[in-house]
Amino acid sequence: MKKTLIALTISGLAAFTAFGQDTAKDDLKKSGQDVKDAGKDTGHAAKSAAKGVKKGTKKAVHSTAKETKKGADKVEDKTK
Repeated sequence: MKKTLIALTISGLAAFTAFGQDTAKDDLKKSGQDVKDAGKDTGHAAKSAAKGVKKGTKKAVHSTAKETKKGADKVEDKTK
């Protein structure tokens, strides 16, 4: 009885540990999903950076146009 109980316990633990292990195919699937997620994250970061560049460029263009108009107005006043 005692030997049978020990044998069942050992075989049950062995089956449980084997069930929890990933196969090479599972590892490959997980690594593929990780690469896909990394690509998505990179795309989101690039999009966010592009929005920042757009905002900064727009601000610089408007500022430059404002100062150019200011300078043109000064020149016009001097020529009168």
